[in-house]
Amino acid sequence: MEPQQSLQSLARELAALPPSLGPVRLIGIDGHAGSGKSTFAGRLAEALGGAPVLHLDDVATHGELFGWPERLRAQVLEPLAAGRPAHWAPYDWVERRFGPQRVLEPAPVLLIEGVGAGRRPVRPHLARLLWMETPRAQSWGRGRNRDGRELSDFWDGWERAELAHFSDDPSRPFADTLVRQSGTGYEWSLGTDATAGRAPSITEGDELPRA
Repeated sequence: MEPQQSLQSLARELAALPPSLGPVRLIGIDGHAGSGKSTFAGRLAEALGGAPVLHLDDVATHGELFGWPERLRAQVLEPLAAGRPAHWAPYDWVERRFGPQRVLEPAPVLLIEGVGAGRRPVRPHLARLLWMETPRAQSWGRGRNRDGRELSDFWDGWERAELAHFSDDPSRPFADTLVRQSGTGYEWSLGTDATAGRAPSITEGDELPRA
């Protein structure tokens, strides 16, 4: 199997799912911070022919690392469920304020990626939940190395917040697909037994993605 064809096979499977949010097939990509969610979402979006990606980093804020479900519901989920464009304002982490409003059309497939993409208020709206199967310590170490020492204090607070979040509202037990990174790229397990590791795997033989 050619590398790009394998990733396209997953894209075809997702595109063939029944809509889950009005006319939209909402695909969640969850995992620990630094687990490679953004990179994987970008490549999957490309395989889907340019599907839009909503990054939860743009929805969260310094004061609400995980307190954003109501804002997501009002600005994004409810309009798309009604078949209307969503109007939302991404958060600027440097300026510490919301930026100019953006428009998100009700596309056939929408990827939502970030820590908490599979959380309790979002799950009922998902057509499929993917979990990045990168160990927590490895993910956090990768994230700290990526962001540098100047964000060390932020990461200290983030780790505490993420631990509390997943302790109260874990996503992995509800994942339909586990995505792993290897020296040859991606592997994912499909089916209802994915979380038990008993389902067959497919390999996407691209280069190792960035965190």
